[in-house]
Amino acid sequence: MQDGETLAEWQTGTDEEKPANSREKGLNRVLHILDFLHATQRAIGIGELAKGVNAPRSTTYTLVRELVDAGLLELTGDGNRVYFGKKLYLYGMAYMRGNDMLRRGRQEVDTLSHETGETSELCMLQSGRYTIIHSSPGTRPFRISSATGLQIPLPWTASGRLLLAGFDRDRIEAMVSEADLILPDGRKLKLDDFIDDIGKARATGYCVTSGLVDAYTKCLAAPVFSAPGKVEATMCLVVPIDTSEERTAELIALLRERAARLSIAA
Repeated sequence: MQDGETLAEWQTGTDEEKPANSREKGLNRVLHILDFLHATQRAIGIGELAKGVNAPRSTTYTLVRELVDAGLLELTGDGNRVYFGKKLYLYGMAYMRGNDMLRRGRQEVDTLSHETGETSELCMLQSGRYTIIHSSPGTRPFRISSATGLQIPLPWTASGRLLLAGFDRDRIEAMVSEADLILPDGRKLKLDDFIDDIGKARATGYCVTSGLVDAYTKCLAAPVFSAPGKVEATMCLVVPIDTSEERTAELIALLRERAARLSIAA
């Protein structure tokens, strides 16, 4: 606060602070654009993008143009649609090279898929959502839906129950919306049952869910720890729902062994 400046003027902020606030607002809009494109998983028009991020079309156009110039976004098709640019891919590759657990986790997932013939995944929490960080398809004649970067509501997955292990009820409630509890087939999970499942998964050291994302598969998951009691990621297998109990038990044992090995590496 300077001489001659009133308290009201100081609390409101000087002219020098306004550009910083404007830059912060612009940065938030850039992040919203990137998050929306990631959630949409396809190239979209500027009008749809502006509506999706709840920003003026002119502002969105200006930001998109700057991001395209920077190589973070690219125009596709007739030039009226936009999606992620090559520079983001390069940033992602650099992140992977610098993250030992992620690099080793990708190798473990690929090996596990090759050995078992089942679809294998490495999953983490990202922005409060279950996110597939790496996926390796199995060798079955039909393909189980799984894609790197896919984000799914936590209650739909076995991994979600492990990733929230150790969180208190208030934090879990803050992360799970009513919509998250509604499964793709319209069934609604009870929040209390989901929280009970989290406790059971923490106690057993693994989790199995059946028929949640679809009626034909079940998911087996084991935790990867970055520190004692801190679940950093999960390794999981997505298998046909009619997989025998004996085979399921074999896969869980193998999954826990590989997740434990990755935890030591972390």
